[in-house]
Amino acid sequence: MTRSVLPAAALSALAAAVVPLTAQAPVAPAAAAVPSVTVVIKAGRLVDPRAGTTLTNQAILVEGERIKEVGPASAVAGHAPAGARVIDLSGATVLPGLIDCHTHVTSDPGDYYQQLFRQSPIDQAVVAHVFAKRTLEAGFTTIRNVGADEFVDVALRNAINSGVVAGPRMQVSTMPLSATGGHGDVNGFSPYLRFEQASGIANGVDEIRSKIRWEIKYGADLIKVLASAGVLSEEESVGAPQYSQEELNAVVQEAAMWGKKVAAHAHGAEAIKRAVRAGVASVEHGSLLDDEGIRLMKERGTYLVADIYNDDYILAEYTRLGYPQKIIDKERQVGRLQRENFKKAVQAGVKIAFGTDAGVYPHGWNAKQFAHMVRWGLTPMQAIQAATVNAADLLGWADRVGAVEPGKFADVIAVAGDPLQDVTVLEHVGFVMKGGAVVKDSLTAGGTHAR
Repeated sequence: MTRSVLPAAALSALAAAVVPLTAQAPVAPAAAAVPSVTVVIKAGRLVDPRAGTTLTNQAILVEGERIKEVGPASAVAGHAPAGARVIDLSGATVLPGLIDCHTHVTSDPGDYYQQLFRQSPIDQAVVAHVFAKRTLEAGFTTIRNVGADEFVDVALRNAINSGVVAGPRMQVSTMPLSATGGHGDVNGFSPYLRFEQASGIANGVDEIRSKIRWEIKYGADLIKVLASAGVLSEEESVGAPQYSQEELNAVVQEAAMWGKKVAAHAHGAEAIKRAVRAGVASVEHGSLLDDEGIRLMKERGTYLVADIYNDDYILAEYTRLGYPQKIIDKERQVGRLQRENFKKAVQAGVKIAFGTDAGVYPHGWNAKQFAHMVRWGLTPMQAIQAATVNAADLLGWADRVGAVEPGKFADVIAVAGDPLQDVTVLEHVGFVMKGGAVVKDSLTAGGTHAR
C-alpha cells in the first residue's frame, strides 16, 4: 500500500536532530553477533528436508554461528569439547529455521484510511523491529521482504545484521516496480491529490532500467515487479497485465546484469505467462494460473509462491478495517480460485516455495499457512521443504540456510509435537536459535547447561 510521507526537508531536519542524540548515547546491540561458545543440541527427532526423512536420537554440534557436525547423538557427543553447553531437545522435533519468501515486515494490517493518509514511512520504521522480532520468535529465521516504503526494509535489514535489533535474516526488494496507475500506484482518488514520496513507479524500458539501478544502489537484494493488477488496491481488475512483455524482459535482464533475481507479483494468467517467459525467479500469488502457465513454470523451473492462507483473514477482518468494498469483492473473486490453481500446480510438479504475504495479516502468524498447503495438495514434508530447502534455493542461499547441515548457519527450531503427523504444531514453535544464539526457549528446563 502506498502511503504519504514527510517532505525531504522534514526528513533532513529529523535526521539532523537524531544524529547528535545517537552519537551521545550509542544503541546497545540486541545480542552478540557471533556466539563464541560450543553448543550440543540433542534432538529426539530431526527433520531432514533435503532427504525428506526424520532421524531419531540425533545431535547437532554448533561452533559459533555455524553447524560443525550432525549425526547420531553418541558420536557427536564424543566430538564435543569439555564444557560445551548442552541443549536437551530429546523430547522434541527439531527442524531447520523456517523461511518465508513473501513478507511485508515493515507494516501490519490496520485502518485503511489512517495508514494511507495519517502515517508515513517514519511510522513504519519506528515499529518495524517489533514485527521482525515476532517473525523470528515464530520460527522464521529468514525472510524475503518483497515491498516496503522509502527503504525502511533496507534499514531494518542492516540493523538486524549489525545486532542492533532482533529479527530474521532478510533479503529486501525495496519499492516494487509498478506502472503508473498500477498496483503499486495509489489509485481511485482525485487527480489533485499528491503523494510526495519515493516510489517504484516506472514506465517503459529506459525508466525501468534506471529505476532498478537506483533501487540496487540504495540496498535492494532482489527486484520485485508488479506484473499484474492486484487485490489490495483500487484499480478495477485483479489480474490484468500492467507491464508489456518487452518491459518485463527488461526487468529481468537489468536485474541479472547486477546479479539480482526478480520476484513477480502476478495474479492474472497472461501476466503470469509474460513474467515466466521473461525469466523471473518466482511468481507471487499466481491466483488465476492456467494450464499453459503451469506448463511454462514447470519447463523453466519457476517457483510459485502462493499466499493461500490470508484469504481467510482478509474476508474476516478487512471490512472492519475500513477497506473499500471493491477490494473485498476482488478478494472473494480470487481466494478460492487461487487455492484450486495452487493444487493444480502442485499436482503438475511446479516448484513451490513458502510465502505468506505476512503484513496483510499479523506478523508471527506465518505458520498458519502450512495447514492450508497440506489441505490443498502438499504432504506435511513437502510443505516443510517449501519453507526450508526450496525457499533457500529460491533465495540463492542454499549454501547457508534451509537445512541442518555442517557449514550452514546454526538456524534451528523445535516443536513439542510431530509436524509430519500434525503440521499445525509448527504454529507453536517452542525453541528458536539463530546463528548459534538462542532467542526463544520454552521447551527445555532452564534452557541450557554445561556438558
